[in-house]
Amino acid sequence: MTAPGAPGRRPLVIGHRGASTWRPEHTRAAYRLAVEAGADGFDVDLVATADGVLVVRHENELSDTTDVADHPELAHLRTTRVVDGVSTTGWFAEDLALEQVRSLRARERLPGLRPASAAHDGEQPVMTLAEVLALRAELEVATGRRVEVWPELKHPGHLADRGLALEPLVLAALGAADLLGDGAPVVVQCFEVAALQHLRDAAAHLRLLQLTQPTGAPPDLRRSGDHRDYADLCSPAGLREVARWADVLGPHLVQVEPRDAGGVSGGGGGRGGRGSRLVDDAHDAGLAVVPYTVRPENTFLPTELRSGRDLAARGDVAALLAQLRGDGVDGVFTDDPAAALATWA
Repeated sequence: MTAPGAPGRRPLVIGHRGASTWRPEHTRAAYRLAVEAGADGFDVDLVATADGVLVVRHENELSDTTDVADHPELAHLRTTRVVDGVSTTGWFAEDLALEQVRSLRARERLPGLRPASAAHDGEQPVMTLAEVLALRAELEVATGRRVEVWPELKHPGHLADRGLALEPLVLAALGAADLLGDGAPVVVQCFEVAALQHLRDAAAHLRLLQLTQPTGAPPDLRRSGDHRDYADLCSPAGLREVARWADVLGPHLVQVEPRDAGGVSGGGGGRGGRGSRLVDDAHDAGLAVVPYTVRPENTFLPTELRSGRDLAARGDVAALLAQLRGDGVDGVFTDDPAAALATWA
């Protein structure tokens, strides 16, 4: 990654769980499609199996993104668990051995919005981190260009309490793939500060990204983790503190409001290239800024960028991307890397 705010270069395009507009997320097909579209890399959500293997899923609860409910031999593992303050019922990766997880097949998480992706349900198995890192190397050779991987540690505090600390597992996997050296094509992300601080102490050259969320985030965005106040972390003083253990800030889109706005901009409308106070303050602290997540469907876009009332239809995602570039971001997580690359060409 270039220096924060460096002029001239287009922002990085990171395929969010691959090209997840078009293929079930976190599958070989989704990652491959993202890189073939020209993405600079892709992000990888990590949870652990009962036998301590890192596998790639959006959450540790598996029923939203796999066919686990269709496996009668696993029915006895269905349970209710409180994870970071949220009670959830389903099947949890930390209760299944790797062999059991390998029997599952990936499904589209949002089939009503993404029928083109849902058409590929059942085609792909759940991948391990080791398999993803091997695929990254293959894609780098095939494309002749650098391909980055951006792993996210999901619920590390919760999993550590269950004897499955993620930090040593991810360090071991990266070390085995020779991806711990200075300049390695890796950025490790987490919402939980303690996990990133542990990684900074353990691997000084490893690039790290502090994820944040807006105040009053809805339940699907909340990450209670170590209970840090993200508003404080995103203040000028907080950002200087973050720079002690991270290299990149990963805010939600609504936190990248225009510098002269009086409140949250609703995810991108009305910026007009005026710059963002959060981006400027992060750059002043030495942090690059890569917000999440640009998605093309109307339901994820501010009202003024929607194309009609069909929430599954594509809206004016190009306008949102143009606004973000005007705000000075250093990259973006996006479900549709091709759209971002076309806008920023």
